[in-house]
Amino acid sequence: MPRATNAVATRKRRKRILKQTRGYFGNKSRLYRYAVDAFWRAGCFAYRDRKRKKSEFRQLWIVRINAACRPLGVSYSRLMAGFVSAGVELDRKSLSELAINDPIAFAALVEKSKAALAAKKSEECCHCCCKG
Repeated sequence: MPRATNAVATRKRRKRILKQTRGYFGNKSRLYRYAVDAFWRAGCFAYRDRKRKKSEFRQLWIVRINAACRPLGVSYSRLMAGFVSAGVELDRKSLSELAINDPIAFAALVEKSKAALAAKKSEECCHCCCKG
């Protein structure tokens, strides 16, 4: 009896991998042996970077906010502390967009943050060092 091979399933499996690796450089898009390695490696990077993307965007927003608030006389950390004191609950993505697209509104928020910090500082003073 002749040996049975499941050529249909094998060809289907190989075509699926080669279709997914189309556009890869060199043999990784043409030869099955190298395409499989490239396919699994790309999948690992994709999984990892879906997690990393969130922190990378947050870092970008923080850099943008910091760059926009420094000329207004406050650092990023003091700005965020002022927002906590003032009860402003805007996320970093929104603040970043405001800083880029609407500098006037962002400056108003910075002033609100500064006022909240000044009010908090005056409340914390024990008045023992500044009796007048």
